[in-house]
Amino acid sequence: QVQLVESGGGSVQAGGSLRLSCAASGHTSSSKCIGWFRQAPGKEREGVAAIYTGGGTTYYDDSVKGRFTISRDNAKNTVYLSMNSLKPEDTAMYYCAAALSGGFCYTLRGELFGYWGQGTQVTVSS
Repeated sequence: QVQLVESGGGSVQAGGSLRLSCAASGHTSSSKCIGWFRQAPGKEREGVAAIYTGGGTTYYDDSVKGRFTISRDNAKNTVYLSMNSLKPEDTAMYYCAAALSGGFCYTLRGELFGYWGQGTQVTVSS
């Protein structure tokens, strides 16, 4: 079992920045891929970024490339999502998720991740 707790969400104006944190506990050594996902009201969940914990390789959705950075601190069992140049369309509930296999980390497909946090809200105003 892996438990995930997100934090760091909030309200910012367009162009601003936020850093989300995903603290993992439990059997964290079994998590090979940690991803960030988001879901806006009335929209489907979408993958934002993921990191392969084995080697640190990162993956991003095209909509956030160059603006968001996913990183990890293994000592703290925490994965971060640094978000810059935020846009109103980034407004959503953001979730982190863990997968026991890293083979599909690049897909950013949420259905392949077995453990989820409760989410943290990000609101970007124009």
